[in-house]
Amino acid sequence: MSLSPGTPLGRYEIRAPLGAGGMGEVYRALDRTLEREIAIKVLPEHLQQDRAALARFDAEAKALAAVSHPHILTVFDVGTEGGVAFVVMELLQGESLQSRIDRASLSWKEAVEVARPVAEGLHAAHTHGIIHGDLKPGNIFITHDDIVKILDFGLARVVPLTIAGSDSLAPTVAISSPGTFTGTVQYMSPEQARGEQGDARSDLFALGCTLYSMLTGE
Repeated sequence: MSLSPGTPLGRYEIRAPLGAGGMGEVYRALDRTLEREIAIKVLPEHLQQDRAALARFDAEAKALAAVSHPHILTVFDVGTEGGVAFVVMELLQGESLQSRIDRASLSWKEAVEVARPVAEGLHAAHTHGIIHGDLKPGNIFITHDDIVKILDFGLARVVPLTIAGSDSLAPTVAISSPGTFTGTVQYMSPEQARGEQGDARSDLFALGCTLYSMLTGE
């Protein structure tokens, strides 16, 4: 499904496409009430009638909304309009960490400046019982102001807080079902590669792989 400029979704108006992935198409849009630009993620057309995909899409939004942290993408709203499920997020200006690495590997100081806020964002998610499950350079964004943001919790899942290491209340909706906790193979922890469910340590393994990528370009 491709939304044309001017297409309304509730109080939002589509402006231009920004990108697409397996679990969503992202557009630049206008919040006509607050008169500001935002990003809208729309569930692909072939998944609009898939109950499992709709549940995962909705749960991703709730997982992100449950964590208010400067290094995690902010969710503003979620809704359905004309059979189109969408999530409204902050609009980021900059580039992915993968794009930055593709140009050249980072110095150790530059790598630390990226890895530290990612670790802080992961800690906040883990405190809420949320495991990202697919951390990689393509899911880390660096804004023009050098603010680091973790993106795409589409493979995230909720774990018992005894595993996450917190006494906070966790969301009650799991995103990935048992046995379906996957990721990107180059950044998968050994337990993920074996098809087992991971925990907060799986995200830390992926962060280590990401740090290696930043330093070596590989």
